[in-house]
Amino acid sequence: MQRRNFLRTLGTAVGGLAAGFNPVFADPADPSRRLLTHPSGLPRRILGRTGQAVSIIGFPGLALSRVPQEEANAAVRAAFDQGMNYLDTAPSYGSGRAEIALGPALKGLPRDELFLSCKTKRRDAVGAREELEQSLRRAGTDHFELYQLHVMSTAADVREAFGPGGAMETLVRAREEGKVRWLGFSAHTKEAALECLRLHRFETVMYPVNFIEHYTHQFDPDVLRLAREAGAALISIKPISAGSWKPGEQKTRNNYWYKALEDQGEINRAIQFALSLDPVVTAIPTSFLDLNQRAIVAGRAFQPATAADLGALRALAEKYNPLFPRKPLYLSDRGPHADYHAYT
Repeated sequence: MQRRNFLRTLGTAVGGLAAGFNPVFADPADPSRRLLTHPSGLPRRILGRTGQAVSIIGFPGLALSRVPQEEANAAVRAAFDQGMNYLDTAPSYGSGRAEIALGPALKGLPRDELFLSCKTKRRDAVGAREELEQSLRRAGTDHFELYQLHVMSTAADVREAFGPGGAMETLVRAREEGKVRWLGFSAHTKEAALECLRLHRFETVMYPVNFIEHYTHQFDPDVLRLAREAGAALISIKPISAGSWKPGEQKTRNNYWYKALEDQGEINRAIQFALSLDPVVTAIPTSFLDLNQRAIVAGRAFQPATAADLGALRALAEKYNPLFPRKPLYLSDRGPHADYHAYT
């Protein structure tokens, strides 16, 4: 069987996807899926319509909030030297500590070789502007390559961000001003992700693409499909999550809110899964510096998944609980969103 047809069949069969559903497993022969070699050994891919080549593993800025500044400086330099050019942060990470640490850590690195990504949780235009300007100052830069609405989850989030005086007004204006180059969003519910994709032609989507969420309750296929149709590149978050803590289970990593894979072999397979889906371009690991190093190892070893790889992951997923709820938290007390702005 031709590999393309095989993957289409696999995409329908694996995970119990509905009959007739377009597969999410990518055709590795597709030019948009091409891996770009890098001297570091960590490949890059083109991030959709941005046209920018980004490392297939992105740096999790939240990790900087947990270490002294000297260690943060060394970690960012080491990540860059190992091929990471995509760095992600947000003002909410560590109550601002991650952003504050990032600025000094970037000093001495070639700005034109970095792809800096930031986000805002504010849903109003004024608040989003305040966070954007603060983030630029903290990072010591005059622009971000990517700026995003952060953790879009509920109908209220969408209604406020896209309504009159909403955060999208700031994002669009900031792009016109040259303070951000491309726009995206992150989401923790399927419904919010789909609604955001319908309301604006975003360049990127940050979304939990994870083997447990995929196999236990098909958390990603609809979002992947609409993102692909909209031409938006997908950034996988939580790719090495091991799901929610089970009742009575001892929490590790200072009671982190979800469990992470620790074994290098399992991390390799989980990263391979996320990066094999279309239109996933890159993946951001759980925000600890040692896990980031293991994710870099996985990125260097990445090859598009085979049937055997996917079958093994499906069995592994059965050991864990999903992190995100099976029932949607996206609630709305409204009818059609006639007061939403069309940001196209």
